[in-house]
Amino acid sequence: MSDDLLFIEDDEDDVVEELGTWKILIVDDEPEVHAITKLALNDFFLNGKTLEFISAYSGDEAKRCFREHDDIAVVLLDVVMESDDAGLLVAEYVRNELDNHFTRIILRTGQPGQAPEKDVIINYDINDYKSKTELTAQKLFTVIIAALRSYRDIIVIEESRAGLEKIIDASVDLFSSNSLEKFMQGIIQQLASILGCSKDAAYITTAVAATPDASPNPTNTLDLNELYVFAGNGEYSDKEGVLLKDAVSPEEYELCKRAMREREIVYAEDHVVAYCNSKTQNGALLYLSGLPRRIGENDKHLVRRFSNSVQLAFDNVLKTIDVENTQREIIERLGRAMEHDGQGSNHIVRMSAMAEIMGCGIGMSENDVRLLKHAIPLHDVGNSRVPVTILRKTEPLTEDEIFAIRQHAEFGYQILKDSSRPTIQLAATLARQHHERWDGKGYPEGLQGRDILLQSRIATLLDVFDALINTRPYKTAWPLDKVEKVINEERGRHFDPQLVDYLLTHIEKFMAIQHQHPDIREYV
Repeated sequence: MSDDLLFIEDDEDDVVEELGTWKILIVDDEPEVHAITKLALNDFFLNGKTLEFISAYSGDEAKRCFREHDDIAVVLLDVVMESDDAGLLVAEYVRNELDNHFTRIILRTGQPGQAPEKDVIINYDINDYKSKTELTAQKLFTVIIAALRSYRDIIVIEESRAGLEKIIDASVDLFSSNSLEKFMQGIIQQLASILGCSKDAAYITTAVAATPDASPNPTNTLDLNELYVFAGNGEYSDKEGVLLKDAVSPEEYELCKRAMREREIVYAEDHVVAYCNSKTQNGALLYLSGLPRRIGENDKHLVRRFSNSVQLAFDNVLKTIDVENTQREIIERLGRAMEHDGQGSNHIVRMSAMAEIMGCGIGMSENDVRLLKHAIPLHDVGNSRVPVTILRKTEPLTEDEIFAIRQHAEFGYQILKDSSRPTIQLAATLARQHHERWDGKGYPEGLQGRDILLQSRIATLLDVFDALINTRPYKTAWPLDKVEKVINEERGRHFDPQLVDYLLTHIEKFMAIQHQHPDIREYV
């Protein structure tokens, strides 16, 4: 559509398709001014949008309108109403108190001498100043069109800034649980900005691509019935996780089928579907966006470049997540291999799951929880140095046997301490400190209270809880009530009181982990 002002003809066959409205706030204490303004601006549209008028008859009403509508494009603001400076106070309120620097403010006054133009322009953040006598119908058209174009461009810039901010946030913390979602939200906001500030956009992919832990698609092909809305804004914001065929209209679904079939970017009157070919086995991606206007060749070039870059970025994010999943699996398998109780035990799986519940429950940061759940499988890595005969022994241990048991903590630390990886560094500390006690009577260093790392205190409590509630080579499982009694008795002695309180208060969560990951075999 042309960016020019178009008048609606009387011919009923000439129908203008509306793609939304621009909100115009009229603030004046004279009702006839509202009527004349609406009449003068009634028969035009810009970029496929008509005007929506909001009226206010005082400064206080105008402030209320701004609080209720955060998308007012232009305000025609009378200066003199209930007071000589009522309009100026509204302008100051909008810019300073509401921090709204988007709305274009056009001051209108019937008494220019009371508010000299030079002083007003210098002292107030307004965009135009007109006397009512000079603002004829034709000039009003011109002023409004210029203001709307300015508002449109500012909003496009703001959309672009917000999208870039989301992408930067995601790149800083790619390993957080919601980073992929944040990354994709930034992407759809960026493309919406490129296409002219569209509010309705969706990123559509397969369940495999949206879930990095899922098995890859060996054929690298897509079935439309397997496509889901992965991220969206506007009308698609509440359709994330919904099947494509249930999330879009039949017309949009046909566009998706065409894009899939032709493996191209398909443009319609107000929609574009971009097919993004993937070089990984996670499937190709589609992007669907509602358009506020027809797009030109330059826009199409940007869309093509953008869609290619998006796919590369998406593939790289998935690869990064896959690397982390691989590292986690290696750590878990190493931890399992180091256990005396062999392949039948799910001890480290339970420890990781319980650590996540505990960390989230006591308010640890998302990154700290992630590191803890990945490091805790190696907390007992030095235990392999302790002979099984000692662990199974029922009579009192000799001094040499006690020394051997206590050495395993230091041995585990020595194995892991030289790594530069945060996960392995934390694992080294857990290996060294998980036999320390809150009262300072633990080993190997006799640390006390908060001198022991919080993550180590968590590992200590969960390790003992899991050992008591399950059968081990040296003991049979205890009933839950006995386990709770013993742990409560050790509150403030062996264990951090805060952690004990959380465990016992939410014991059902930790028992659910026990039931989900039982040991495969009984010990003999």
